[in-house]
Amino acid sequence: MNRLPAIDRYISRLIFFPMLGTLVLSAMLLVLEKMLRLFDFVATEGGPVSVVWRMLANLIPEYLSLGIPIGLMLGILLAFRRLATSSELDVLKGVGMSFGRLLRVPYAYAIALALLNLAIVGFIQPYARYAYEGLQFELRSGALGASIKVGEFTNLGERMTLRIEESANEGRTLRGIFVRGEQKDGQAVSATAAGGQFLATDDPDTIILRLTKGVLIHESPKFAVPRVLTFDNHDLPIPLPKIDAFRTRGGADREKTIPELFVAGKDSSEPLKTRLESRANFHFRIVEVASMFLIPLIAIALAIPPKRSTSSLGIFLSIVLLVTQHKINEYAEDMGARGTVDPLIALWVPFLLFAALAVWMYYQTAHVPGGQPIGALERVAAKAGQKIRGFAKMFQRKPLAALQAAE
Repeated sequence: MNRLPAIDRYISRLIFFPMLGTLVLSAMLLVLEKMLRLFDFVATEGGPVSVVWRMLANLIPEYLSLGIPIGLMLGILLAFRRLATSSELDVLKGVGMSFGRLLRVPYAYAIALALLNLAIVGFIQPYARYAYEGLQFELRSGALGASIKVGEFTNLGERMTLRIEESANEGRTLRGIFVRGEQKDGQAVSATAAGGQFLATDDPDTIILRLTKGVLIHESPKFAVPRVLTFDNHDLPIPLPKIDAFRTRGGADREKTIPELFVAGKDSSEPLKTRLESRANFHFRIVEVASMFLIPLIAIALAIPPKRSTSSLGIFLSIVLLVTQHKINEYAEDMGARGTVDPLIALWVPFLLFAALAVWMYYQTAHVPGGQPIGALERVAAKAGQKIRGFAKMFQRKPLAALQAAE
């Protein structure tokens, strides 16, 4: 960093901190929104709370891939907006620094973050998504202890029923237990206990339910009257229900790496639907990464407000452009996956239009004297702001004076 010219180090610092703050904030907002849903899902399935954090950890790569472009856009935009509003940009241009020269640092960030995003969406995110789906499967199947729900009768296999009134310490401490098991010869054992806990055994298909302070009732066709036994401790073997193995990775396009998508899209032995979906997702990921190289051009064009103006319209439009472009890519991917339009055309034509818009906006800012790509919108926003402030001042007066002024 010390070998860089002073101006590059200065611009680098201006970009880094807003970019990092925006990236962390956007990722946290996405995580918080998803965390509430996961808590509800895990509570419904009866799983341990710790699985929520494991599921969120597997979603972080996906959220980073969404937050990195936003962080890059706002980092560059806010840095150059500061240079413009403090007249530092005019000084730099006055000493002979062109916009092309000033783009050196933004493009260094763009290239580094594009490579990072390519690694995330191309290789890290597919494995993380598969792990996330695996945790969901284990919750639903009961592999994480979720098959026994508090306050409900749960069937363990065909001949055993269990009900638990209360659970603590993530299922390690149980209270208010009822269990009934039946055998093929007509015998049945029912038990109630004040407490209990599950214990592992050497047999992976069997666990021990250790009951404390309860009553056991043994019924059999051989007994005229059921036998009743009071106990302080009683071990009851419980066969675990059979759990189907989770599918292999690649059951969904989002679980395939970029090379795997490319191969699947060219494999003639695959069904046409699979090939279209793989091609569409492949081009979607490449376009999302390629779009990051256009962000510096758009950010600089939107960062510079008109002279003697401090309008923040460019910040708002930058987010709108990114979100709109991302949604268009998602819609184009869906069209390509359905075969409505060839995935190559569906994804790359909107990208080329977006690239043309970015280049035009940058050209207007950098090479047209007084050029302002969103000058008309800035003027409309300024007039709207003046009217709103005028109405606000009018209604701050006394009601009668406000009515007279309105007339």
